[in-house]
Amino acid sequence: MLYYLYEVFGINLFHYISVRAFVGFFIAFVVTLYLMPKFIQWARQKATQPIYELAPKTHQQKAQTPTMGGIVFLSAALFAMLISIRFNAYTLIGILGIILFMGLGLIDDRAKILGKSNHAGLTPKQKFIIQWIFAFLISTLIYISGFDTQLYIPFYKEPLFDMGMFAIVFWALVIVATSNSVNLTDGLDGLATVPSIFAFFSLAAILYLVGNTKFAAYLFLPHANVSELVILATSLIGALIGFLWYNAHPAEIFMGDSGSLTIGALIGILSIFAKSEFLLIFIGFIFLLESLSVILQVSSFKIRQKRIFKMAPIHHHFELVGWSENKIIVRFWIIAFITNLIAIISLKIR
Repeated sequence: MLYYLYEVFGINLFHYISVRAFVGFFIAFVVTLYLMPKFIQWARQKATQPIYELAPKTHQQKAQTPTMGGIVFLSAALFAMLISIRFNAYTLIGILGIILFMGLGLIDDRAKILGKSNHAGLTPKQKFIIQWIFAFLISTLIYISGFDTQLYIPFYKEPLFDMGMFAIVFWALVIVATSNSVNLTDGLDGLATVPSIFAFFSLAAILYLVGNTKFAAYLFLPHANVSELVILATSLIGALIGFLWYNAHPAEIFMGDSGSLTIGALIGILSIFAKSEFLLIFIGFIFLLESLSVILQVSSFKIRQKRIFKMAPIHHHFELVGWSENKIIVRFWIIAFITNLIAIISLKIR
């Protein structure tokens, strides 16, 4: 909307992506701060979190904590985007990703709440199949839009090869993997929120550089017209910071699958547009660590009938060895901050 004020009325201020990115951030932050307490008040009676019965005993006290906070902060982010963003094929695909995965998470959250159990929602198989359907749809739309299908890796300035139509499968894998990884990480107060903020900040910076002809050429980055997606990223950052105000330990509300599945999918989608899929190793290191801990635990138990960790995902392992919840959260935040710095620095080391 603001961009069209520039086109129609010549208000040059709204031509700049940096200005509209800040506006998107600010609106999403303020709207989330305003709406979240009202939602919490309603959700305390209607939408409290069912706790997984095998989770550490300290989690049982969180049973009456409201959930589905993702609906609020994602809606605030969408509102901010509608005001700030200039619509094109890429931004519309990003918005579609938010709507699809938020809808999937909402269905799962609602079923768990009504059934008063973590087992009452969609089965893992059902959820996985729907995620793949959505991811293939989004990846196909990215491919049809004419987006570059060449594969890039960190620390190397030339593309490895052109993936062609195989890019659809690869991109879908990235989206599903990041969606599930953030979902697994969302087990302690604020644990998934802050690393997601760091990830979106890194992706916003990369998208801005990739979208700028001069910066992309100087840093030997692939160039694509993806600058408007910076506003999508900053709107999500603003919304997540607003959510963190209430999600910080001890949490007054959880984001639920409606939040974590969507945030993860959007990290994957933006990494595709930033030509930084493999850079997610650093950008989403905490999410990768959580996913690997589950894969290793399940594989070890099936093959050796032995567990590697006391419990997976790995944040539960640290709880069971005696770390306090707050110490685990802050240390994971520190790791996420450092690995995202590495991701940004890698842009210059090519």
